[in-house]
Amino acid sequence: MLKAREAVLSTPSYHPPLSGRVGLRLDFNENTDSCSPRVLRRLQRLGSQDLAKYPEREPVEEITAAFLKVKRNEVLLTNGVDEAIHLLCQTYLDRGDEAIIVVPTYSMYAIYTKAAGGEVIRVRAAEDFSFPLTAVMKAVTSRTRLIALANPNNPTGSVVSNDEMLALAHAAPQAALLVDEAYFEFYGTTILERRREAANVFVARTFSKAYGMAGLRLGVLIGDEEQMRVLRGVSSPYNVNALALACLPEALADQSYVAEYVAEVLEGRQRLEHALKERGVQFWPSRGNFVLMRAGHSKTDAALFSEQMRDEGILVRDRSADEGCEGCVRITIGRREHVTRLLQTLALDQLAGTQGAWRR
Repeated sequence: MLKAREAVLSTPSYHPPLSGRVGLRLDFNENTDSCSPRVLRRLQRLGSQDLAKYPEREPVEEITAAFLKVKRNEVLLTNGVDEAIHLLCQTYLDRGDEAIIVVPTYSMYAIYTKAAGGEVIRVRAAEDFSFPLTAVMKAVTSRTRLIALANPNNPTGSVVSNDEMLALAHAAPQAALLVDEAYFEFYGTTILERRREAANVFVARTFSKAYGMAGLRLGVLIGDEEQMRVLRGVSSPYNVNALALACLPEALADQSYVAEYVAEVLEGRQRLEHALKERGVQFWPSRGNFVLMRAGHSKTDAALFSEQMRDEGILVRDRSADEGCEGCVRITIGRREHVTRLLQTLALDQLAGTQGAWRR
């Protein structure tokens, strides 16, 4: 009888609540508006011949490398950041190797580690979700082969300093250190310029958030030239589709669109955090395009809040299943008018004084 590998059978699956997403999308940290108009115009110009031939990734990688101010051979375009995580796990993890993650964080780090046969070492963030450098350092062993950090972190919005990440990289030279900068545009700080201080540092970026191209599934992984040669060897040469490759140069060229959207998000983040603070609702200061707030003290409270928001036509993300996040929801910040509608719908005057649970 055919049977999958035990590592695969024991891997927890990730099923994001994608079905029935009708309403204002404040649940998946996407761009709540759209991609650049230049991207849409490029899509409209695509012809049948563009779809009939296999996609050519290398010319667009050269454009991307120039934009990032890195060498061409240090860049690999991927099918979203998810593929970048997958490639790192497949390349560096053998059965029994360890991958360290600081929880709560993005689920796919653990899933791809388990699928590769590795062991997930979970280190709890501090009570305020700040980065526990000492605890992570203590978790490093000779079997540590991957350390995955989201910076800013999802779902908490907390950040790690470049000095802390480089200290980790030097403490575990046998491990790949992934710095997932999916929310870089909303934070503005990157380790990219200091990456060469440690050859085991990899940086991932996505074009699903600020760039508004989540449906095209496009990310980029940057790393040491020799390490990237190995990773490129196990990557499919056709991993990124022709539509995504045609659109990326246009998206990169329209930085004014990205800057305008990011500015509105930063303003909206400040508006939401200020409103929550004024009304005594617990939240965690964020450097991403989202805010984690307490809707109550139980999974039931968070589920009720999410359901009531959906009834009002706004989708938010229940994060109660994450470590340390019971009773919490994550809310994406978007365009100015979307934040205004959010604040009106939250009925924040009724939030205060009810243990943080939203009531009507």
